[in-house]
Amino acid sequence: MDGWNKLQSSFTGLNLGQSATKFAKGFNSSVQATRERLGQVAPDEITELPQEYKDLEARVDALRQAHLSLLKVTKVYETETYDYPNQIQESISELGTTIGHGITNFAAANLKGTALPAPSPAAAAPTQHKTLPHALGRAATSSAAAVQAVAASPDDRLGRALTTYAGAWEKIADARVTQDEAIREQFLQPWQTTLSASIQVAMKARQAVRASRLELDAAKQTLKNTGPAKQEAARLEVENAEDDLVQKTEVAITLMKTVLDNPEPLKNLNELIKAQLVFYATAAESLSAVQGEVEELSVAAEGEYRKSRDH
Repeated sequence: MDGWNKLQSSFTGLNLGQSATKFAKGFNSSVQATRERLGQVAPDEITELPQEYKDLEARVDALRQAHLSLLKVTKVYETETYDYPNQIQESISELGTTIGHGITNFAAANLKGTALPAPSPAAAAPTQHKTLPHALGRAATSSAAAVQAVAASPDDRLGRALTTYAGAWEKIADARVTQDEAIREQFLQPWQTTLSASIQVAMKARQAVRASRLELDAAKQTLKNTGPAKQEAARLEVENAEDDLVQKTEVAITLMKTVLDNPEPLKNLNELIKAQLVFYATAAESLSAVQGEVEELSVAAEGEYRKSRDH
């Protein structure tokens, strides 16, 4: 501890200019922070901040953590494929198709008018959404077509059921795209803005309070270790540091209250819930209707099957 004090005294004892004084204050604050971290400062030597300030700090910390936690999960809505891992294989397959399409069109454009046969330009394949609802709809549609192509009757029950099921998932797939767009625009963007703007401003104000508090406590230590000739100047530094801490604390309290009173997070959360509600309601309604139709087909098919077994 004597080493810290001697090092601090070596700075405060010099005749310093403005920039050097600022450097000395910063150095003394760093020394103070290090001593506190190492447990070399008694609790009563650390300036106590107002209880209101500490309560607001805890609430802002909780608000910030809530934003971070929810963002960590909901950011999946920024990527369309979050529920469909098979998209990797499909994308590789589509890449081969795209390359083939590009080569065909290049040849059609560059071989035209030459002695070599030029292929006809090919239309690009439509882009497919890579989501589970879209994939289920496509799979059910292709399965229905395959079953009906070889069915003994044009009224094949499984083919009809698959077609009905595919139609339901087409509606759900559209709702899924609409949901994700709404969540990105009405929740993710403003939620991230609150975190990176207003909450961050409050956090910076708190950092300023901590820096000011360290500067004050460092000034108090300097006053304690200063000889009679420098006592008045050191006492003035303490008074200035106290005024600065009071001012910065008041600013931080105001900013933290502003952040906590902001209704935007509640509004954003409501928009997230609304978007999810519409999607799941559409899914429930579509599948409920399909389930009733498929159940009728299933009961009829089972009845015919049992009847045929009885004979």
